[in-house]
Amino acid sequence: MRDREKARQRAHELVAQMTLEEKASQLRFNAPAIPRLNVPAYNWWNEALHGVARAGVATSFPQAIGMAASFDTELLHEVGKVVATEGRAKYNAACKKGDRDIYKGLTFWSPNVNIFRDPRWGRGQETYGEDPYLSGELGKAFVDGVQGDGEYLSAAACAKHFAVHSGPEALRHEFDAEVSQKDLYETYLPAFEKLVTEAGVEAVMGAYNRTNGEPCCGSRTLIQDILRGKWDFQGHFVSDCWAIRDFHTRHMVTATPEESAALALKNGCDVNCGSTYLLVLKAYEKGLVTEEDITAAAERLFTTRFLLGLFDETEFDAIGYDRIECSGHLAAADKATAESVVLLKNNGILPLDKSNLKSIGVIGPNANSRAALIGNYHGTSSRYITVLEGIQDEAEAAGIRVYYSEGSHLYRDKVEGLAHPQDRISEALNVADQSDVVILCVGLDETLEGEEGDTGNSYASGDKNDLLLPKCQRELVEAVLAAGKPAVVLNMTGSAMDLRYEQAHADAVMQVWYPGARGGRVIARMLFGDLSPSGKLPVTFYNSTDDLPPFEDYSMKGRTYRYFEGTPLYPFGYGLSYGDVRVESVSYGGKTFTPGNAGEAAPAGLPSVPEEAVLKVKVTNHGRIAAGDVIQVYIRDMDSPYATPNGKLCAFARVFLAGGESCETEIRLGREAFTIVDETGTRRQDGRRFRISVGTGQPDARTKELTGKEPVTFDC
Repeated sequence: MRDREKARQRAHELVAQMTLEEKASQLRFNAPAIPRLNVPAYNWWNEALHGVARAGVATSFPQAIGMAASFDTELLHEVGKVVATEGRAKYNAACKKGDRDIYKGLTFWSPNVNIFRDPRWGRGQETYGEDPYLSGELGKAFVDGVQGDGEYLSAAACAKHFAVHSGPEALRHEFDAEVSQKDLYETYLPAFEKLVTEAGVEAVMGAYNRTNGEPCCGSRTLIQDILRGKWDFQGHFVSDCWAIRDFHTRHMVTATPEESAALALKNGCDVNCGSTYLLVLKAYEKGLVTEEDITAAAERLFTTRFLLGLFDETEFDAIGYDRIECSGHLAAADKATAESVVLLKNNGILPLDKSNLKSIGVIGPNANSRAALIGNYHGTSSRYITVLEGIQDEAEAAGIRVYYSEGSHLYRDKVEGLAHPQDRISEALNVADQSDVVILCVGLDETLEGEEGDTGNSYASGDKNDLLLPKCQRELVEAVLAAGKPAVVLNMTGSAMDLRYEQAHADAVMQVWYPGARGGRVIARMLFGDLSPSGKLPVTFYNSTDDLPPFEDYSMKGRTYRYFEGTPLYPFGYGLSYGDVRVESVSYGGKTFTPGNAGEAAPAGLPSVPEEAVLKVKVTNHGRIAAGDVIQVYIRDMDSPYATPNGKLCAFARVFLAGGESCETEIRLGREAFTIVDETGTRRQDGRRFRISVGTGQPDARTKELTGKEPVTFDC
């Protein structure tokens, strides 16, 4: 195991040799070299949201929200390992060429474990969804994969954006996210806490906004009291980019740049992504910061560099450029895509039978779009395979003709210079006429949902105004589905959409997210039955924004599956497969429970709040087709007024079963599953009766309606 104390001592000895000016220079994201001490330049800014990003060619995984749909911690761990390996390969190669510029370092500003509380948020695609438990488990696995468990860090991960951050993008530089202590500790902080206390994440990045009045990158409450105090965080803290400038230009909590630098530094922000820390020495001259403040930050930063082995010879030095986009990494990306796809509806049309098809029509603005493959914060792939190309390769090898029409523009309802912006619908209908089945590819891309100011969406600043597809796409969908041909709709977005029309009129609907650079090949194989869908929704799909509180309201009331009071279109945790995987029974405390026994009590004599509950779950695939699925466990405190109204996810496990096969898996519920968070933000036990439900989705009425499956439910 790595020795942080040794790294800290080496950092202390090195920084002690620096002048005040040299120490201050190292707090910038683009830290300059100090030749007299053999300290090379280092740029702290690198990205790896779903593969190494912005640094040239790298393996491209599905967008983070898609990987969240896998409910697969082993997968996220493998993705993290790929990031670290390819990051090291790039770092080694760049250093040999004397290149120590941006996106060349080993400090990756990922993962994003903010809670996707509102589907309008454009950056929600970067997260692991709406549930704090799922986000924490997947984030921890990713961090463990990135950082490794050896003497040195394989690379350094960063939990962002701390904390209470999820839009609106247009207001993020001035917005104050007001949140209760219950919501703070129950929803917005748990994933961060898990990454700090269990995964040992090396860095934490602050958010742009204020939380309860304090700017997050200079918040005594968040950084000093919670992060470094309650959680004993030992790593370094980094500001979001140019967020410290917002202190005096947008938040108006300081009057000058020097005051902003001082507020951030004294509250524990070690490295500034931006330029305000260029004024740290002026802040020192004005008595706003001390040399001790500057020294402490520099020592934390050099501790990370020593933990990465950047001043030593390490085993990672041998990682060569040939590891980038190698066959094993590409196979991992294919697996991630396969596990991310969520089948929302299937009337029996899928999987497609090649022997009964002579022609397929592929229609829609995302059918042949590279942008729709990659989401935001992406790298470059040496090859892209769109959905159209994947279907062409699969179908034409079987002698099936593939017709194609873009059908409509992605979002423009009026196109300059064109009298009829919907001139391609007639072509789409001709394609439908020629085809035995239609694959309709609609959705968005990073120009329509993403970070503030994305191209083509400057008015909405990255967020969606509603959950509707653009009008031109809705017109296309209605026209093609009205043509009467068997039709499968593929929705390529990073967020929940209003798919009520598609659910009502299409034969099948799939949520394929942004599936990665070569994702079209995997999706095609899934359409033809070589793979079965097995993803589960990590977010609730609402019917419309009418079901939601105002976007700016950070209270959890009425939000996410735990607090939503209405009926969703598709629930959190929902997803179909080509098989028919069901939970047959659950054994606990010497008693066995089966579906339909809602509320039946576990045997007397068991502790009212167990240290750990061990469930033995029997699962059977009643279908003919081999399929993966996700066993989900939900728990509800039946006594406490502080319990989430709809219960909460507390465990999950992936299974894969051949047709007709059964298996038994063991699932453990930790003591925390039996706790609540009260109005003071305190997590504690506050009940003696707990209802546990085990199934392949939530124990809610809508999931039962869509799947026809009954979970195993019992009280303990």
